[in-house]
Amino acid sequence: MIIKPAIKNNICVRVHPIGCRENVKRQIDYVKTKGSFKGPKNILIIGGSSGYGLASRVTLGFGCNANTINVSFEIEPKRNKTGTAGWWNNIYFQQFAKEEGLKYKDFIGDAFSFEMKQQVIDYIKREYGKIDLLVYSLASNRRTDPVTGETYISSLKSIGKTVDGYSIDINKECLKYEKMEEATPEEIQNTIKVMGGEDWDLWVEALMKEDLLEEGFKTVSYTYLGSPATYDIYHEGTIGKAKNHLEETARALNTTLKEKYNGQALISASKAIVTKASIYIPIFPVYGAILYKLMKEAGTHEGEIEQKYRLFKDMVYGEEPIIDEVGRYRPDNLEQDEALQEKVKEILNKIDNDNLHELSDIKGFVDDFMKINGFNFDTVDYEQDVDMETLNEVELY
Repeated sequence: MIIKPAIKNNICVRVHPIGCRENVKRQIDYVKTKGSFKGPKNILIIGGSSGYGLASRVTLGFGCNANTINVSFEIEPKRNKTGTAGWWNNIYFQQFAKEEGLKYKDFIGDAFSFEMKQQVIDYIKREYGKIDLLVYSLASNRRTDPVTGETYISSLKSIGKTVDGYSIDINKECLKYEKMEEATPEEIQNTIKVMGGEDWDLWVEALMKEDLLEEGFKTVSYTYLGSPATYDIYHEGTIGKAKNHLEETARALNTTLKEKYNGQALISASKAIVTKASIYIPIFPVYGAILYKLMKEAGTHEGEIEQKYRLFKDMVYGEEPIIDEVGRYRPDNLEQDEALQEKVKEILNKIDNDNLHELSDIKGFVDDFMKINGFNFDTVDYEQDVDMETLNEVELY
C-alpha cells in the first residue's frame, strides 16, 4: 500500500513504517556521533516506544551498550490499518540493536496491570537476575487500577477557572481558538490516578519484592514545568496536580532506595517538544512553536534525543548535574532562560493568524509532529509501495 498521512483532530491516524525506521536510525546515529559513556547495563523502560521514552532507550542502549527491556501498549498493523508508530519503532530498534549485539526485549500490553509486571519480573529473573535502572516514561489517558479493577480517565483541564486562547490546527497550519474548561474535583483525582506516581511506585515495589534491584539502583521519571506562560494549562492544571503526586512519589521512593540499595529516585524536568502526549494539550502547541523559533535562532533548541543524551551522560551518570532547589534534574534549563521566556511571553500576547508564520516556527513544529508518525523525511520515498506483511515479520515477543 502507498501510505499518506491522515490527520483528524490533530491525531495522525496513519503512520509510515519506513519513516519510523528513519526516526529511530537518526536518533541512533546522533548517539553514535556523540560517543559512548559509562552507565547502566540492564534497563527497564516503561513507555519506551516513542518520545522521551524511546530517546532514553536509544541513548542508554547505544550510548552505554546497555540491555533494554521496554513495556508499551501498541496497536498491531492489520489489513489497511498501519498500527501505531510505537509498534514500528520497537521493530526497528530491535533490528538496529541486533546489529550491534545488544540484548533487547519488548512487552506489548497494559503496563498498569499486575499480569504485565509479573511477565517482566519473570523475564528479568531468567535473563539478568537484577536491573540497575528503571525509566518510567508512560503517557496514557486511562488506567485501570489493578487492585480495585476501576478504570480512571484523565482530563486536560484547568483548575479554579476556565482558560482560553489559541492552539494549532495541524492540518491547516493555522491558529484555532480553544477553551480549557475548569476541572471538577473528581476529574482532578482521576487525573492523578492515571498520570501520578501510583503505578511507578507499584513497579518499584514489585521489583524490590522479588530482589531484582542492583546496589546503586536508580529510577527516573519525567515531568514538565514550563514557564508562567503555560502554568494555567499545565503546571497549575490537572496535569500539574498529577505531576505533583509524581514528585511526592519520587521523594518517598528516594528515601527507601537510598536506605536499601544506596539508590536514587529522580525526577527530570524535560523541555517542551512535540510528543504524542504534548500535541493534545490545549494552547500548549502555540507556546511550543514560538519557543522552537527563538531557541533555534539562539542555537539552543534540542529534540528528545539531544536532551536525553545530555541528561544521562552529563547528569544522571556524569559529573555535570543541573539540580534545582527541590532536587529535580533540569535538562530543561535552556528553555527556562529568563530573557528567552520574556520574548516568548511578548510574542504570545500579539500572535495571530496574520503573523503566525513570521513570529513562530509553526513549520518546524508541524514537521516534528509528522516525523514522529514517520512522515516528512527527505530520505523516504512516500510514493513507493509498502509491503506491510514483510516488514512486520519480526520477533516481538
